[in-house]
Amino acid sequence: MTLFPDMEYNSVLFGADSTQGIVAVEQLADNAVRLYVRRGLNLQSQDHPFTPFLLMEEDKLLAEFSSPLEIKSLKGNNTYRYLVLFESWQDCSSAKNHLYKNARKSNSSSQAPCLYLSDPIQQYLMLSGKTLFKNMSFQDVHRLALDIETACEPGYEFSNPQREADRIISIALMDNRGFSRVIFGRDLDEARMLLELNKVISLLDPDVLEGHNIFNFDLEYITTRARMHGVTLDWGRDGSEPVTRRSRFTMAERIIDYTRMDIFGRHVIDTLFLLQHYDVAQRNLESYGLKYAARHFGLAEDERVYIDGKDINWAFEHDPEALIKYNLADAKETLSLSELLGYSFFLQAKMFPFSYQNIPMRGNATKVDALLVREYLKQGVSIPAPGKKTDFEGGYTDIFVRGSLKDVYHCDVASLYPSIMVSFAMKPRGDSLEVFLPLLRGLKAFRLEAKRLAREVEDTREADYYQTLQQTFKILINSFYGYLGSDFHHFSDPETAAAITREGRNLIHRILEWLRNEGATPIEVDTDGIYFQLPSGMHTKQADVFIQRLSQELPQGIDIEMDGYFPAMFSYKSKNYALLDINNSILIKGSALKSRGMEKYLRIFLSALLKLLMQDKVRDAFGLYQDTYHKIENHEIDISLLAKTETLKDSPAVYREKRAAKKRNASAAYELAIPSGREYRAGDQISYYVTGHKKSVRIYENCRFVQQYDPDYPDENVAYYKARLEDLWKKFQEFIQGQLPIL
Repeated sequence: MTLFPDMEYNSVLFGADSTQGIVAVEQLADNAVRLYVRRGLNLQSQDHPFTPFLLMEEDKLLAEFSSPLEIKSLKGNNTYRYLVLFESWQDCSSAKNHLYKNARKSNSSSQAPCLYLSDPIQQYLMLSGKTLFKNMSFQDVHRLALDIETACEPGYEFSNPQREADRIISIALMDNRGFSRVIFGRDLDEARMLLELNKVISLLDPDVLEGHNIFNFDLEYITTRARMHGVTLDWGRDGSEPVTRRSRFTMAERIIDYTRMDIFGRHVIDTLFLLQHYDVAQRNLESYGLKYAARHFGLAEDERVYIDGKDINWAFEHDPEALIKYNLADAKETLSLSELLGYSFFLQAKMFPFSYQNIPMRGNATKVDALLVREYLKQGVSIPAPGKKTDFEGGYTDIFVRGSLKDVYHCDVASLYPSIMVSFAMKPRGDSLEVFLPLLRGLKAFRLEAKRLAREVEDTREADYYQTLQQTFKILINSFYGYLGSDFHHFSDPETAAAITREGRNLIHRILEWLRNEGATPIEVDTDGIYFQLPSGMHTKQADVFIQRLSQELPQGIDIEMDGYFPAMFSYKSKNYALLDINNSILIKGSALKSRGMEKYLRIFLSALLKLLMQDKVRDAFGLYQDTYHKIENHEIDISLLAKTETLKDSPAVYREKRAAKKRNASAAYELAIPSGREYRAGDQISYYVTGHKKSVRIYENCRFVQQYDPDYPDENVAYYKARLEDLWKKFQEFIQGQLPIL
């Protein structure tokens, strides 16, 4: 699917070089790269010269540097006025170190003496104007999904690749061209399974390897077991082994650590990361698990086989056919999830000078910066240094009504800050080539067209596709404003960013005033979106006309849209609320209501409670509380719903060292692992529940493994779990007017 096929001729957005079908670029040597180019089903490799570069302020800064180089003067008076070209990557890296040393700055200093890009592929794409996937559809890219199932030694909860008795027992593979296969461990030992996996990857020769949590589980597990057996994973298109290293990136407010794997000539895409990107915009996922995601998006088949994790070993021994179907279903759902969520990143790879694998790991402001720098280099114009950090007031957020409300509408200003920038021609002052606003206009038009199609198409899967696409580009477009407000991008301009937010606040206040004057009731505002109730007596069918009247009151180019209708809403506090949609499904937003730190029994209770409150069933809400309270007393809640699961970030030995040095607090998971007699390692997961009799206990001194729980002799801490429930219940007493007692 392509919304605007002519957009790919926009050289500023999609790069000036017209080479089509590039599916991968790899550094071949210090001064050469290899391109893999797809023409239909045929793949060819092309070797091209690579000229590394950096930019600097003065042409004399490298006067004492002995390696060969060429210095080109750039037009304009911006800070980085000299483009320095090198004969090798090593020379470029050495020159960068030389500049930092002479300037007495560390490589991480914000006061950089030069502009240096540490990714050689980004450098090549930046200077050449090439991008991936030109004139290709997403279906043209050969994608192979991989999913493994593993055995776990008795006495442990989760499989660990470093534990010799654990092993891979099944490998499911499925591609987007109709291939599917399961390499099963009843037929082959683990070493032969891995060798067979090598053959399949070599034979299929995919452009992309996909999996759900593939970096931190599947690939980490496979590489560890391969080393154990002395098996070489020759997965690179040049026959090389994958290169792995620990890495991290930032996604919204989260820092994600993972074990990165680079495969020569191929990309690795983790659908777990794609799902997390989706949730940054939507905030409506209860879990990032593959099974949940497949059901959430309607990707799971009706006859899909499910096997609980604790039953994998049993299925392998007693029902291998079920395990094979289960494993293959995982691969199929991974492929489908990537089809749905991966397209926007595929499209971005056509624009930005990064590999497809790196696109999800790069911040949106970094991507914007890359487009601007690429165009300035193409036109031979100097690059500004980042602006100075400046604090300024952000968007307007407020709450006006709390509690349960009926017939709630949500409207928002379509891309508020980007619309202000376009309508009022607000751009970074250093953008002498006038690149910033045309880029923004093109991307904004793309996003709004995708949003329109998401509303109008009848097919649910297609609607999800366009909704995901428009949400991804909404974040990208909004990052143009965030880019201006930063102090580490080259065309940042905090003063202009402050002016944009000021204009945004004025617009929102103007909208709120209009709503109130018309008799509507604003409930909550968050930067560019407003929840409100229509004026008394106005029918739902009149809502669109009402919003159209509002749009006519706003400046040209500022459009407000009806974004949703909800039969009920529970307004808790700013940015924390629950919505009941027309299908009677509940959507909870905000960390105060949606903490993943809650035990599952509390999340289930909270969801049911909010739904009852929105339905004005206060007596039923109290009944729910009583029922849950008594089930805890009578040991009727499954221990898995009371338990918590933690991942060991360090080995038990490192934990003991940190505890002895008073560098960390005690942890229940480690205090269980250490005396267990089992060889726990970093990466192992431990599920435990709280024991004892008092509601206030030191959890690390009063806990047990979940697998040790005996329902015939229940020992969970009833007082503790009741207190947790009571604390949650008390948060909602003000909304039921104190008419119901606390047990």
